[in-house]
Amino acid sequence: MKKILIVDDDITLRTALIRYLQNRGYSVQDASSGTEALTLFEHHPPDLVVSDVMMPEMDGMEFCRRLRAMRSGQLVPFIFLSSRKEVDDRIQGHQIGADDYLIKPFEPRELVAKIESQLERSRRIHSEIVRLMQHSNPKESEAPAPARQPLPLTPAEEKVFWEVIQGFTNKQIGDRLFVSPRTVQTHLSNILSKLQLENRSQLIRFAFERGYRPQAESGTRE
Repeated sequence: MKKILIVDDDITLRTALIRYLQNRGYSVQDASSGTEALTLFEHHPPDLVVSDVMMPEMDGMEFCRRLRAMRSGQLVPFIFLSSRKEVDDRIQGHQIGADDYLIKPFEPRELVAKIESQLERSRRIHSEIVRLMQHSNPKESEAPAPARQPLPLTPAEEKVFWEVIQGFTNKQIGDRLFVSPRTVQTHLSNILSKLQLENRSQLIRFAFERGYRPQAESGTRE
């Protein structure tokens, strides 16, 4: 289940968006300012951020700027949702680092379409990073692989681990292992907890830094 962070000081709008997105299968966190959102992001990194621009304490522009300055926030998809509709405002939003900009009032279906588009783009980037890491240096692949420590995982969790580090989504993993996406998410949550990691990106970095490189598919299924 993908996690969305909604940042807006309008509690009525936040409540409506939370309900709308939850009904479409998303897990939603919310914050009323950029300051609160940064704290949430650091402790519970989302898969995508939707943020207002005009907010107290820290506005959306400064929030986006600070998020992009963080290593963990450089690639997370970011959508501005704002009543500021001038071209200069939209340009500034993109220059700071936003991936998209939607003007209020808006059609909720359009927001969902933008969210799905950005998440799919993020998945493709994620998969390409995995592919490049696997083939980054042919000479390295000829050298002995570094010694790997046994993973503190159950057999089912280990199968999910190998699928995740190849860049597959929960749905794709479920199809490949013949289990539900919810079961995959449960295993993934257990894996992250046992390895003391926050998200999929950290899991992939953990795997490659410790020599857990995916091999050719063995055809094994759960």
